[in-house]
Amino acid sequence: MEPAKRVLIVEDDIHIADLLRIHLQDEGYQVTHCADGAQGLAQVRAGGWDALILDIMLPGVDGLEICRQARAMTTYTPIIITSARSSEVHRILGLELGADDYLPKPFSVLELVARVKALLRRAAAMSRNQSAAAGLLELNGVRVDPLTRQAYLNGAALDLTPREFDLLYHFIKNPEKVFSRLDLLNQVWGYQHDGYEHTVNTHINRLRAKIEADPAEPMRILTVWGKGYRYAGGAAS
Repeated sequence: MEPAKRVLIVEDDIHIADLLRIHLQDEGYQVTHCADGAQGLAQVRAGGWDALILDIMLPGVDGLEICRQARAMTTYTPIIITSARSSEVHRILGLELGADDYLPKPFSVLELVARVKALLRRAAAMSRNQSAAAGLLELNGVRVDPLTRQAYLNGAALDLTPREFDLLYHFIKNPEKVFSRLDLLNQVWGYQHDGYEHTVNTHINRLRAKIEADPAEPMRILTVWGKGYRYAGGAAS
């Protein structure tokens, strides 16, 4: 199960903060509240947050400075700023400093929660796109990174030979596509000579031993009788 998203609220109005905390926790988020800007900034610097909700007017360090420092960090975190309805200058400054969204006070708590959810969905989509651009692929609990040539099963690193990695990466790049042994020899090994099909069988068996709960009843690399092999695109336990 994916861990709960962590949301940091930096807000000196305890009533508003409590309402936000209750509604966000109802959505399954893990929520931390700081009523002081300096404490909030320390939490931001500690890292590990999935979203920040920053009031601009805070005791100590203001929300704009927290936003500025958050955007100077290497990790991108979605930020929503809130402030008094009349503070248009603050709103513009906040957005220019890198805030993703702005809500004037008084605001609807349900609307703010909806915006947090939308920002987290967008951040997740952006992360997936960046991973895809880098060639990182994940399917059925198996993740492969061609840049580091490392593979993982449910988060645990796999000990694969170079050819096993190449074979696994080829399968995951082409889910549900059926490959004959000659296809795999040509596309993974780089040759298609008859008589070498046993090499494919051997590597398939070794790979199954490393990524299948029961290699005799595989759920990922499946045999298509009379045709070859395919990598299943659905979930596997």
